[in-house]
Amino acid sequence: MTRRDRVLKALAHQETPTVPRDLGAMKSTGISAFAYPLLVEALGLPPRRPRVHDTGQMLALPEVDVLDALDCDVVTIDGGVTNAFDEPEKWRNYDFGGRLPARVQDPDAFRREPDGTLVQWGSMRMPPTSYVFNADHSGQPMLEPDQPLPLLDLKQHRKHMQAHRITDEQVRATAALARRVRESTDRAVFFTDYCGAGIGIGAYNGIGVFPVICKLEPDYVHELHDIAIEHAVHNVRALLPEVRSNVDIIMTTADDWGTQNTLIASAQTYRTLFKPYYRRLNDEIHSLLPDVRIFMHNCGAIYDILDDIVESGFDILNPVQWPAGGHSYREWKDRVRGRMALWGGGLDTQHTLTHGSVEDVEAEVREVVRCLGDGGGYVFNNVHNLLAETPPAKVIAMYRAAGEVTR
Repeated sequence: MTRRDRVLKALAHQETPTVPRDLGAMKSTGISAFAYPLLVEALGLPPRRPRVHDTGQMLALPEVDVLDALDCDVVTIDGGVTNAFDEPEKWRNYDFGGRLPARVQDPDAFRREPDGTLVQWGSMRMPPTSYVFNADHSGQPMLEPDQPLPLLDLKQHRKHMQAHRITDEQVRATAALARRVRESTDRAVFFTDYCGAGIGIGAYNGIGVFPVICKLEPDYVHELHDIAIEHAVHNVRALLPEVRSNVDIIMTTADDWGTQNTLIASAQTYRTLFKPYYRRLNDEIHSLLPDVRIFMHNCGAIYDILDDIVESGFDILNPVQWPAGGHSYREWKDRVRGRMALWGGGLDTQHTLTHGSVEDVEAEVREVVRCLGDGGGYVFNNVHNLLAETPPAKVIAMYRAAGEVTR
């Protein structure tokens, strides 16, 4: 059984001798670029500058030798780069103000202020005491009193989207990269480029504003989502036939419907304004590539819409944040058993990973993996990214404990 076989069998809801594992297949299953060099050292591997492929969250793109050491089964194609092999022509040295010798795709995106604060994209800031970039209100301001709703001119928006469809050159480049990735590895290939739905509860104007628009202007949201899905369907029709047989998992949305305790918007809002549009795109992808599994990232306490997510046509859900909302990981598993695979949830990141001992980490991982891996339908990762302060001993412990759970 190859690593790819192990992933595909699990996603088909069949048990494997050990559960497949992931580190960094997408930008919520990764590791901080500040933590990554310590992990590399702890694994006894040669030192290297981390490739920071998400310079907002400051995430490292794990190399193959790290995936080998942790027995991980997935590589990524994301933003025109991959970790299936080295691509030195795409990366440039940058040291983040002397704090982190690293590699990025565009060093000119950053400037340093006198106090050491780094500024990216004009508004994202990382002070010397921080490990990520952020903006005021996370770039998502609340509505001020008496402020009108920030609605787009939808006719102009449709024209804009039509003018920014995937190009033939982008299709050729992406297809060539996907072929090279498939030929270079026996791992499953996780793919995100140009396939996004472009919708979400915070996709327009942010989580503080867009739920209000959904409540007050549902007809506007229907048209907005129709434009987004029309754009996405055009892109996948152009691209997916060209990557056929070279990708295994496709992510179509990274949404965040949950808080620590409940949904951000009502389940009815999801059912009426989101589910039909997700379903439309997912049905299109399934018709183009029947063997590909479609992945949704959706944080927080979303237990109450799990059935709706299944009915939206998603095959995989991440990050499985069972500590939020008062439902156990066993309840999450039983709710979607045999209908949708779970990817993540292998460790309570906010509590056990942060405050527990190495032994606590190992014990929880074994218990959770034994449950979530029952009957297949599970890929191991913790709940969201490994943050900068995470000790490498705990990272190694969690992956090794996951591998010790056998069937």
